[in-house]
Formats: sequence, C-alpha cells, structure tokens
Amino acid sequence: MKLVIGSDHGGFELKELIKKHFKDIEFIDVGTHSTDSVDYPDVIAAAAKKVQSGEVEKGIILCGSGIGASMTANRFQGVRAALIHDDYGAEMCRRHNDANLITLGGRIIAPDMAFRFIDIFLKTPFDGGRHETRVKKIDEVSR
Repeated sequence: MKLVIGSDHGGFELKELIKKHFKDIEFIDVGTHSTDSVDYPDVIAAAAKKVQSGEVEKGIILCGSGIGASMTANRFQGVRAALIHDDYGAEMCRRHNDANLITLGGRIIAPDMAFRFIDIFLKTPFDGGRHETRVKKIDEVSR
C-alpha cells in the first residue's frame, strides 16, 4: 500500500511516529521535514494533489489542530479530507463519505490514538449505495 503523508511543523513529530509505526506502508512524504515553521497550505496542497491526480488513493495529513489541513485539502476537487477525533469518525468517514484523506491534529491527538484511527480508516470500506449519490453531490458542489 502506498499513501501520501504531509504535515506542517505542528504535525511533524506525529507524522514521523506514524511513518515508523506503519512499516508495511510506502509513504510519499511531501514534508515538512523538521519542526521549523512552515505554512501548512503549501504542504497540504502537495498532499492533496497526489490524491487528486490519482497517484495515490489515500493519505494522511496533519497540522497542529488538523483544522487548517482539512480546510486546505477540501479545496481540491475530488479530495474528501476528514478531521478525525474518535474511532466512530474514522469509521464513518470511510463508510458514508468515502474520505480519501484522514486529517489529524498533531498537537491534540496522542500517537496511540492516531495509530488506531489510521488503522480504522485504512481497513474500513466505502458502503456505496445511497452514500455514493451523496459523495457524487459533494464532488459536484466542488466544481
């Protein structure tokens, strides 16, 4: 499996722990590569473009709270980034919304929680059916 991963300085430490924890995943790391301050829209846009182009199906994005990363990624047509704070959200963003980016707050989500959310996100299929119609409407709105 190949995923894109990207963070600003606020998510850098958690991003690095995620890469170490998920050894069986090939990550395309679009940055940042230190705790030096960067503008999150630059890094998150790079990650979102990897999903939008189809280079990868899914990915992980982080900033301090996850809010800015989510807002940035969701500006890209075909990208559905879900800001996750619990197990239910990690499951439902896949089942009902076909989320292709999981967004985490590096300063508010503990590593063990992040690992669990990512596991759920990656293992949960999209239910399709009536939800597919709604996802198509989301994509239509973003055009």
